[in-house]
Amino acid sequence: MLRIALLTLAVLLALPALAQSQYGFKVVDRKPQSRDNFVQGLEIVGNHLYLSSGLYGQSRLRRYDFDSGELLLERPLDPRLFAEGVTVLNGKVYQLTWRAGIGLIYQQADLTPLQLFRVPGEGWGITNNGKQLIYSDGSHLLHFVDPATMTLERSLAVREYDVPLPFLNELEWVEGRVWANVWRSNRLVIIDPDSGEVEASVNLEGLLPLEEYQEGTDVLNGIAHDRRDGGIWVTGKRWPWLYRIERVPLREDQPASSRPQPSKPPPLLARPPTTSAITEEPGPESR
Repeated sequence: MLRIALLTLAVLLALPALAQSQYGFKVVDRKPQSRDNFVQGLEIVGNHLYLSSGLYGQSRLRRYDFDSGELLLERPLDPRLFAEGVTVLNGKVYQLTWRAGIGLIYQQADLTPLQLFRVPGEGWGITNNGKQLIYSDGSHLLHFVDPATMTLERSLAVREYDVPLPFLNELEWVEGRVWANVWRSNRLVIIDPDSGEVEASVNLEGLLPLEEYQEGTDVLNGIAHDRRDGGIWVTGKRWPWLYRIERVPLREDQPASSRPQPSKPPPLLARPPTTSAITEEPGPESR
């Protein structure tokens, strides 16, 4: 009996460490966006929205006036590249590509291309904490990179209920936490950047109404934090709207979102970037 009691006590003591806040959402605003944006990266800086749109032969970097929706600048990528996440730090715009092993750096002022950098493995989402670049590669890892040298400083294993959480996709830094899309799911996760624990999950099931779906409409992807007013904006690939959402706590009797199964992580960034030639070959049309 004593043994059972001690075991029960140990389980109860462990529960707070596994606790996770569960949220639904409400839409408080929306803005139209072009359905030809296969959104892979999204970031708001001041009154500008930076959007990275993917697909081979169609990839581009776009800058919009966020308030009016006017397209201000556009930079198409080499047709052999599949654009992924985007972030802005210290006057530069950083854009990942999927399988080419490279990223691109632009001058923020006019989106003039400056240089390439090396990203071993796959590039998925990218954000920054004001000092470091943080990117995902489709595994359960987040990689923290020094933007001055583009060298890896650390990698962080993300865990949910003490289980590795793979398929971390588009990223956003929000008030000291990393928010992430989980690929092929309708939810966001909020990650402690020190421990890697998922602190909260936001279920966005039903955000895009069924009547808005057309041929080519794809998954939820894209998180942007408007630091001017604290707004959280989300969208998806070839969605017609950007949605401003607020989190709404779920009742205890409401089911939490399901979790994807772990996958083997790809190689990590190990060396400074080079301006090596583009090597990506067209593979599957989309991810």
